[in-house]
Amino acid sequence: MSCLSYVDKIILAPMVRMGTLPLRLLALRYGADIVYTEEIVDKKMVRTKRVVNDILGTIDFIDEFDGSVVFRTCNEESSYVVFQVGTSDPELAVKVAKIVEKDVAGFDVNMGCPKEFSIKGGMGAALLKQPDKVKDILTSLVSNIAIPVTCKIRLLPNIEETMDLARTIQSCGVAAIAVHGRTKEERPQHPNNNEAIKKIAHDLSIPVIANGGSKEIDSYEHVLRFRTATGASSVMIARAAQYNSSIFRKEGKLSLDEVIPEYLRLCIEYDNVFTNTKYCVQMMLRDLQETPMGKRLLDSKTEEEIYKIWGLLDYYKKKQEEFKNLSLKLQMTLPSMGHLEPAHKRAKTESTFFSRVCENDDVIKVMIPLRKPYQKHILPKTVLHEHAYKAQHSKLPLYRSEQVDKLFFSTVVVEGKEYANRYLEKNKRSSEQAAALACLHALNLLPADVIE
Repeated sequence: MSCLSYVDKIILAPMVRMGTLPLRLLALRYGADIVYTEEIVDKKMVRTKRVVNDILGTIDFIDEFDGSVVFRTCNEESSYVVFQVGTSDPELAVKVAKIVEKDVAGFDVNMGCPKEFSIKGGMGAALLKQPDKVKDILTSLVSNIAIPVTCKIRLLPNIEETMDLARTIQSCGVAAIAVHGRTKEERPQHPNNNEAIKKIAHDLSIPVIANGGSKEIDSYEHVLRFRTATGASSVMIARAAQYNSSIFRKEGKLSLDEVIPEYLRLCIEYDNVFTNTKYCVQMMLRDLQETPMGKRLLDSKTEEEIYKIWGLLDYYKKKQEEFKNLSLKLQMTLPSMGHLEPAHKRAKTESTFFSRVCENDDVIKVMIPLRKPYQKHILPKTVLHEHAYKAQHSKLPLYRSEQVDKLFFSTVVVEGKEYANRYLEKNKRSSEQAAALACLHALNLLPADVIE
């Protein structure tokens, strides 16, 4: 892998929920030179396990605590993708970098996110006022990994303070610095301070990547104009790419009628999570969410419904059948909603929790992983609800949920009997689905292809 250059590049910015593999690949195919992942918090990433996914042709980093895919990448983007971490700890930052170092082209530290979650954790924009910690994090990374290290900042209220921070960052040996031309208090409706970026770019010897100009960018020519206005070496695009990733095409933007289906094909090919696919298409549609097509998207409850809207249902079914056949041949499963073998920490948590909460012998406990069937999307709560309705039960299923160590456990009461799934889940919604699945299993109401 050749060393990534940040000179004269047009870059897909890190965007939470948007910057997953399908959008990154689409941006690259439309002409982006570099693509950033969404920010991934260090504590989440260090508990992952690297898995070669021969079904999809990807490298998956799986959360050993709950079995979800935290980061998915593939060979097509390996020379162009930059992993962005949310961190306030030099040691954890290095641990994360070591985990992904061989699968990405660059490593970036988020030092500009203004969201409350980041700031409370001492990450993102909270680092702007802590130059010593910034230096510790960046020098630790530069000293310990072989790929280029960068960071992304926002402006401080005083331009001289910002330039002092930028000089400190440069002294750490980073390959480049991305500068968003707003302070942490400012929002997209505020003008981007192109002049401030220009001063920083003129002052530093490393490449400066200008960010924050999407409000004035609606074409590739506007991208070049923004670079000239900021005097930056490269440009990083967020919202303009979120709305239409063909903004990277030198030949001009395509219509959403072409872009959305291309994005959805990639979602199908890389088994993207339904909720993420739906969210990203919503962001692309923007005002068009009020059209009949947009309303159908908003009403969708499964991926099949989304793919049907854009005429891709047959392609989806074909790929799912391919995945299923390949999974049987390789004797592995797609780790999208399911669980791998529980890690030691998870097993310990479950053991402690069940000894405290689930000693009641009246609770019927089943151990069955919540996973996504290949041929059709089955929501256990829906199936159980329909069963209760058809059986004319006087009461519909009743769910109770509890939380322990950031995981959730639910029980469901059906016909006076209580059912539980011994798997803990990372949110209440999945926990209730898991309980419903356990009940369906106990009542022998599951389709054969859902039972292992």
